[in-house]
Amino acid sequence: MTEQLLRHLAEHYETEDFLPADPSWFMHQVNGDLNQETAAFIASSLSYGSRKQFFPKIQFILDASEGNVYEWVKSRSFEKDIPDTQQCYYRLYTFHTMNKFLNALADMINEHGSIKNFMMASGVSNGMSAVQAITGFFSSKGIETIIPKNTSSACKRVCMFLRWMVRSGSPVDLGLWSDVIDRRTLIMPMDTHVVQEAVKLGLMDKASTSMAAAVKLTNRMREIFPDDPLKGDFALFGYGVDENKE
Repeated sequence: MTEQLLRHLAEHYETEDFLPADPSWFMHQVNGDLNQETAAFIASSLSYGSRKQFFPKIQFILDASEGNVYEWVKSRSFEKDIPDTQQCYYRLYTFHTMNKFLNALADMINEHGSIKNFMMASGVSNGMSAVQAITGFFSSKGIETIIPKNTSSACKRVCMFLRWMVRSGSPVDLGLWSDVIDRRTLIMPMDTHVVQEAVKLGLMDKASTSMAAAVKLTNRMREIFPDDPLKGDFALFGYGVDENKE
């Protein structure tokens, strides 16, 4: 019964109507693969806390770059919009934190040409190696607050970014990297909300936001959606929405 419910919810909620209230909306507001990839990475990295608060912070970047986010980062034009100061940008992120993060991303883009090219150069072939490549690169640049320094935590925002990049044939996800990473190897983007819904449905025994728990939940979703386990992300989102309607 649970499996049937999740399949129904996934189909019902993975639509274009999902976009406006989700940070994935921002990557659909720019043109070209490089802009979409870069905007998606920045948007996912800022996606925590209240959407009413972090949506304007992502929009600021789209406005400052005039939609050309890739060149804005690559040329380090962000230095004039997000200078290296201790002023607060968003919650725990100061302008200094954001500036350092964007400089690290600029280093990646200037060395490899794009985030996708970096992944290919890193020999990434599955979801876990992709998360490890991203966390490892930014950790080597001294970035810890915005990108987790390793994969001991569930790395929710990195896994969400990878979902956006890898899953094809979706009205939400872009599928720009579908030729590099098999979507069947992606890891569920897991936060406290996802954990709560998964526990209620009996998909998890206990509440945990570790990478081990995320992998375990992904394996459970793979039983329900063998070809596309992260379709379960939409199902759990939908389950939470339906619960709140009751």
